Amino acid sequence: MLKGKKGIIFGIANDHSIAWGIAEKLHQHGADLAITYQNNTLLKRVKPLADKVNCNCLVECDVSKEEDLNKTLKIVKDKFENIDFIIHAVAYSDKNELNGRYIETSKDNFINSLSISCYSFTKIAKVFQPILNQNGSLVTLSFYGANKVMPNYNVMGVAKAALETSVKYLSVDLGDQNIRVNAISAGPMRTLAGAAIANAREVFKYTNDNSSLKRNVNLEELGNSALYLISDMSSAVTGEIHYVDCGFNIVGMPKA
Repeated sequence: MLKGKKGIIFGIANDHSIAWGIAEKLHQHGADLAITYQNNTLLKRVKPLADKVNCNCLVECDVSKEEDLNKTLKIVKDKFENIDFIIHAVAYSDKNELNGRYIETSKDNFINSLSISCYSFTKIAKVFQPILNQNGSLVTLSFYGANKVMPNYNVMGVAKAALETSVKYLSVDLGDQNIRVNAISAGPMRTLAGAAIANAREVFKYTNDNSSLKRNVNLEELGNSALYLISDMSSAVTGEIHYVDCGFNIVGMPKA
C-alpha cells in the first residue's frame, strides 16, 4: 500500500510509543522511514527499533531547536530527495505542573508546553514543505483532553487544543499543494508520556469500562489509523481530528 513512499517520524521514545506502533505499520506496508531521536539517552532505546524497520536514516533532532530541524531536513533530503509523509508525535510539559489545578501553571511551563507540543508541528511543516511531494500527508497526535477537562492534564489540554486548531489552519495553507493534514486523537495508552500524568491507571481503567466498545485502543489499531491517513485511501480527508478511542469521546454519561 505504501511501496515507494518515504517519510519521517518524530517522537519515538520506546516500543510502547504510539509513534512506534505507527512506524511498524507503515514499514509493514512498504514505506521507507527516517526516524528522529531527541538525545543520546533515547538513542539507546530508539536505535534497536529503527533497525527493526530497516531505517538507515536515524537523526538526532530536538524539535525546539531550529538548527536541529534544518540539519534534519538536509540529511533527509540527501537520503530521500523528497518525502511523502510526516508523523509528529511530540509533546512535553513539566510533570510537576500536571498535578493539581490548571490555574497554577507557570508562564515558563505554559510557553514551553505550547512550543514543544503545538508549535513544533507548525515549524516542522514549514521546514519540510519544500521537500514534501504533492499528495503528501502530515499526521499529528492529540488527546480527548483538548476538548474536555481531564484530571491532571492541565496545560497539555490547552496545548492539544491549539494543536488541533493548527491542523485546520495547516490543512488550508498546504491544500493547494494537495498536502493533507490530520490528527489522530488516541485513547489513553500506557506510554512514557502517559505515565507522566498522575492517576493514569485510573484514567485507563475508566475509559476501558466506559467507552462504547468497553475496552481501550491498542498500538496496532492506532497504526492502522495512521496507515489510512497516510495512504491514498484518505485522499479526500484533511483538517480532521480522527478519534481512535473505542468510542469514549461520544459517551456523555456512562450507564449506571
